[in-house]
Amino acid sequence: MGVCFSGDLKGGKQAVGGVQGRSTVNNNTGHNDAVDHFFKARGQYPLSTQIELSISATNLCDRDITSKSDPMTVLYVKKRDGTLEELGRTEVILNSLNPVWIEKINVAYQFEIVQNLVFHVYDVDTNYHNIPVKALKLNEQDFLGEATCVLSEILTKRNQSLTLNLHGKKGPVGFKNFGALTVHAEETFPSRMAVEMKLRCSHLDNKDLFSKSDPFLRISRLTENGNSVAICKTEVINNNLNPVWRPLYLSMQQFGSKDSPLLIECFDFNSNGNHVLIGQLQKSIFELEKLHKDRSGANLVLPSCRGQEKVLKGQLIVDQFIEEEQFSFLDYISSGFELNFMVAVDFTASNGNPQNRDSLHFIDPSGQLNSYQRAIMEIGEVIQFYDSDRRFPAWGFGGRTYDGTLSHCFNLNGNANEVEEVRGIMAAYASALHNVTLSGPTLFGQVINTAAQMAGQAVSNDITKYFVLLIITDGVLTDIQETMDALVRASDLPLSILIVGVGDVDFKQMEILDADDGHPLESATGRVATRDIVQFVPMREVHRGRISVVQALLEELPGQFLTYMRSRNIKPLRA
Repeated sequence: MGVCFSGDLKGGKQAVGGVQGRSTVNNNTGHNDAVDHFFKARGQYPLSTQIELSISATNLCDRDITSKSDPMTVLYVKKRDGTLEELGRTEVILNSLNPVWIEKINVAYQFEIVQNLVFHVYDVDTNYHNIPVKALKLNEQDFLGEATCVLSEILTKRNQSLTLNLHGKKGPVGFKNFGALTVHAEETFPSRMAVEMKLRCSHLDNKDLFSKSDPFLRISRLTENGNSVAICKTEVINNNLNPVWRPLYLSMQQFGSKDSPLLIECFDFNSNGNHVLIGQLQKSIFELEKLHKDRSGANLVLPSCRGQEKVLKGQLIVDQFIEEEQFSFLDYISSGFELNFMVAVDFTASNGNPQNRDSLHFIDPSGQLNSYQRAIMEIGEVIQFYDSDRRFPAWGFGGRTYDGTLSHCFNLNGNANEVEEVRGIMAAYASALHNVTLSGPTLFGQVINTAAQMAGQAVSNDITKYFVLLIITDGVLTDIQETMDALVRASDLPLSILIVGVGDVDFKQMEILDADDGHPLESATGRVATRDIVQFVPMREVHRGRISVVQALLEELPGQFLTYMRSRNIKPLRA
């Protein structure tokens, strides 16, 4: 199999699956314990089992002229009305017609429901290789094939693997071979145990003619039936026969148990996707820990077609091994940690005169909610669930307040008191429309700095408080650099920012702040944000049924929360 593993950055040379946080923090896959908790508390969520899908393909169509396709798989579930809801995406693998993807996709298996899965495989255009898969626009990629099945079909197979023939968009018509997709399912079991390892190799065989090898490691878990499931790969070290890789972070969910056998393969990277095996070995996590304790190395071997192994001079060495407990978002919340929400509403003139029906702020006498009211109501149900006292600072920005002063952070209710529950936000908003004149420009900086000041006070006074600022805006931002500066400063604080866009304007500025393009925010002085604290949600996508407001709001928040807590080594209260 010609395999090239890539997360679509740096020509496929970066690590996948073992990067810090990815094994324990929710990514673009389907399981999110914050969403689960919200629904289960309301009795709205059916009983389900979390299933992890591993995907590979063979004999894909080659859409590239001078190289091979760069495939990625997108998984959907077909809803009752026939629409497709995206569950997740694999990484992009460069130059391979036989890819084995490392990124898994989680699905909640519900026994009593027929869950129709639809797999779409795309060849990602070279122009988009520096964009994270989540941000890729699928209509700009080449379609390689589709496969469908029912989730239970996979689970009822003896080895829980199912191979599906790919076909075109019009179904299995004609004799054209689109290749095949193999899906392997495993039930996931929550585990707090994780290991951090720093691996290196010495005296590797050289596989290049005019330079030294460019080695990387691929680690796979061996299943009971003898198959392997790739769980991670290291970054590529260029031109080096004694490579030292960055630390790997693996959860027990990835490696199974400390006694489970792992296949560790060392390859020489080739940009054409035909990586050359330098050597391999089988070790469990327990045996890797012993190598570290004994300060010894393990020789790589090279399998031969006769079934014999050639023992090589090259060795794998474990320079660091740390076993640690990883806590979930709910571990913190259930132990007494609190989310404190703040709300800021856009009162700039770009929203239109509130007296006119085409204004985003128009209050309909019939009771029909305007765009801001709908956003407050729909989002408020979610945020008040996670706010312990259901009291919120409610601000406006970009308006002339009661005394005619232009303000970029004023209290909606006209005083310094917080409002109670969603109805309090709605009442304060309606009152402010009668007393505040829409103005401008649109400046986020002051509300972000005010929220950051509140979060900063909690750092020294109460480590159990984490703050979430919700900004509802029409998306026309004036102070983009000042806002980026404020966000970079706030990235060190216990603070996340949810930006909700209303209306139909171009939200490109909001997408820049979201930093989902893989490039961290940078201030005017060159300082880089220590973590991503922003998430942008366009309400028009929610109202069109493309995304759930609950899923959209809580998609990144647990990960941002955990990244902050772990970076400060803050543990749940009862840990």
